[in-house]
Amino acid sequence: MIPRYTPPEIAAIFSDESRLRRWLDIELLAAEGWAELGRIPKEALPALREARIDADRIAELEAEQGHDVAAFVAAVQETVGEEGRWIHLGLTSSDIVDTALATQLRDAAAIIDKDVAALEDALGRQAERHRLTLMMGRTHGVHAEPLTLGVKLANHYDEVRRSRQRLRAAALEVSVGQLSGAVGTHASVSPRVEEHVCRSLRLTVAPAATQVLARDRHASFVSAMAILGAVLERLATTIRLLQMTEVDEVEEPFSEHQKGSSAMPHKRNPILCERVCGIARVLRGYATTAMEDVALWHERDISHSSAERVILPDACALTSYALRLTKRVVLGLRVKPENMRQHIEAFGGVVYSQRVLGSLIIDAGWPRERAYRAVQELARRAREGEAGFHELVITDREISAALGVENIEAAFDVHRYLNHIHDTYLRLGLSTTVTAADALVTAPTSELAVEVGLGGGR
Repeated sequence: MIPRYTPPEIAAIFSDESRLRRWLDIELLAAEGWAELGRIPKEALPALREARIDADRIAELEAEQGHDVAAFVAAVQETVGEEGRWIHLGLTSSDIVDTALATQLRDAAAIIDKDVAALEDALGRQAERHRLTLMMGRTHGVHAEPLTLGVKLANHYDEVRRSRQRLRAAALEVSVGQLSGAVGTHASVSPRVEEHVCRSLRLTVAPAATQVLARDRHASFVSAMAILGAVLERLATTIRLLQMTEVDEVEEPFSEHQKGSSAMPHKRNPILCERVCGIARVLRGYATTAMEDVALWHERDISHSSAERVILPDACALTSYALRLTKRVVLGLRVKPENMRQHIEAFGGVVYSQRVLGSLIIDAGWPRERAYRAVQELARRAREGEAGFHELVITDREISAALGVENIEAAFDVHRYLNHIHDTYLRLGLSTTVTAADALVTAPTSELAVEVGLGGGR
């Protein structure tokens, strides 16, 4: 876990101290379960509860024995004395390790869920704020038709919301414990002991286990984080593309004393979004490793262990960090509506071509092929700089005679693209009330707010 990309709450969950404490908790709960069954004397429990963790002694024994759990058990037994013989009764290492790991992943998932919720809220607020901020929609990286920045962000909001649901389901799937003995048959440990431990730790009991919990659970959890990373990458990539000098429609936060380049003082690079994209790549790699950990030999091997020591803490840390970084970008996003409007009007409004096409078909009754070719030719001439598209349409004798000035001007009314955006907000459960602040940001007319049905708190 790299401190640079590790939130302190995640680091605390996966620290050596936390891991060893969770191991000891499981050992003590198992002893309680055995005492309830009369397998060990209840009088031994007070002494067992005085057991201590000596990290240095555990490390010393592990260096000798080459086994971390065995060293842990031996070191803890030394702090208890004679009653220490009841520690680890009937258990195998994976009973302790896998069940403790389940509590770590569950606790990390709860922190990540809060981070996703915070980003979801930030995207929702920005989507509402900019629901009338007109900009170009792009397909294949090329101007398509106008939409609003709010609708664009609402799409990302919905995607993050789905990712949160997916991650919650995966967190439940991995919040499972097991104390079933050497090959999962409970031959050496009663299911009642297992149930007592898992119930006390707020874990579900695995219905069936080998010596380890099946790793499809962990693969699902890491894959959910990797998908969330891809969702964040899509948003970050969008912002990076919109921040390109030739586009310059939005800009990620840039602090007062920040330097964009050690050599070029003018630079403002989208480094935060680029960092999110890099993290997403690492998460996808971890998902591949997690899936490869599923196919263990028979009742278990240890090929998954070394990989999980890296990927599980790191994946949780990187996911939490990327979410917080993306939230910072979203809330601090600098929006440039004047540049957005200039792009809409590029080449004299050539992006209104579909509305002109539709008007020729509907209002003038032209065959579609004739209308398409006529509009396509005017768009070509506009793009080649002969004149603005609007001017070419107005001065085209056939089109002008067929449509009339009123229909032509209606086709070039950018506000028509806003007629149904309130439906998107209603479906997402976002507010659709235009405020004075919105008017200042997006400069819509009050008539437009009424026309598109965004007033009156619908």
